[in-house]
Amino acid sequence: MVSRVNHEGAETARFSLSIAVRASLVFIVVCGLIYPLVSTGIAQAIFPAQANGSLVQNRSGAVVGSELIGQQFSDPKYFQGRVSSIDYKADASGSNNYAPSNPELVKRTQESIEAWKTANPGVPVSEVPIDLLTNSASGLDPHISPKAAQAQVPRISKLTGISEADLGKLVERQTEGRDLGVFGEPRVNVLKLNLALTEMMTIK
Repeated sequence: MVSRVNHEGAETARFSLSIAVRASLVFIVVCGLIYPLVSTGIAQAIFPAQANGSLVQNRSGAVVGSELIGQQFSDPKYFQGRVSSIDYKADASGSNNYAPSNPELVKRTQESIEAWKTANPGVPVSEVPIDLLTNSASGLDPHISPKAAQAQVPRISKLTGISEADLGKLVERQTEGRDLGVFGEPRVNVLKLNLALTEMMTIK
């Protein structure tokens, strides 16, 4: 009797193990192979640009960045983006969550203000939009406000010889509206803006 019970128990265990193994294999194939292939295929067919990282190319077709990730523009004749405490390293998204009273935040903000004064002596600090002096939550924000772009026009006009009026119109053309007309705020992608500026300088 005991032997029969043990035999049935062993059979039940083997049956349960067989089900578990087969179910695991099915889920591995479905979730690990079929689903990723199907979702990737659909994304490539419907949203190829977004699926490949929203890459931005210059006129020569060379990839110069992504419209989703900010980058540093050290040349003062180009528009500058937001401050990044991680140097725009896409593999280290984030920022120091400093309180307003934190000495490090005060120091960093003061350094940004001094850098602005040096590069833009004709524009008072009181007229500088806050997004040019503060870090975004990710440290990778590729956008600035239209006001932040317009505030840099005098400097860029002086360095490039392009009139402030033409640069102002350039900013307006590159300004993106609210999503669906209601979500978010108007914004300017700095990389796209600088590519358009490069074309203006080339034509000029």
